[in-house]
Amino acid sequence: MIGKFMGSLFGAAPVPGIAEQAPEPTADAELTQAAASLDNLRSAIRRAGAELPTSVSSQLRQIDDVLRPLLSHMAEQGASMEQQVLLNSIVCSYIPDPLRTYLALPESARTEESGPTRLLAEQFTTLEEIARDLANQVRIGAIAELSTHGRFLEDKFAPSTLRLEGR
Repeated sequence: MIGKFMGSLFGAAPVPGIAEQAPEPTADAELTQAAASLDNLRSAIRRAGAELPTSVSSQLRQIDDVLRPLLSHMAEQGASMEQQVLLNSIVCSYIPDPLRTYLALPESARTEESGPTRLLAEQFTTLEEIARDLANQVRIGAIAELSTHGRFLEDKFAPSTLRLEGR
């Protein structure tokens, strides 16, 4: 990527036969980014303070109460890459982007009863539902995995049902 940038500055053509590839995201990188973003989001919400209606602040705390333990669980127990990407998207984009847009509105548009506040509250309600569904999916995945291990152990170590005839 740097080579392409430097080449564009100096008019050099890209080297044929060398394809640039973006590095594959890793599970640890996704979760680390999500954890840092969740901390940044919590700080931003605290800084916004009185600029946010109480209902919106409360919703954001509820979402944080769902995401923080989920993030810890995913870091300890693992989760699918799709689940990690969704968590990362919620924390890095789906919450901060509308929040930033909302805070950019004039103060008169950010009252408890305003249309923009109702719209933001609806969006955060949807995100909370998605976060709870994600937490449930991660737990169900862990339960299914545990069940699979249990069946394996039962098959492996259960007494044999085979009997010798004549004895």
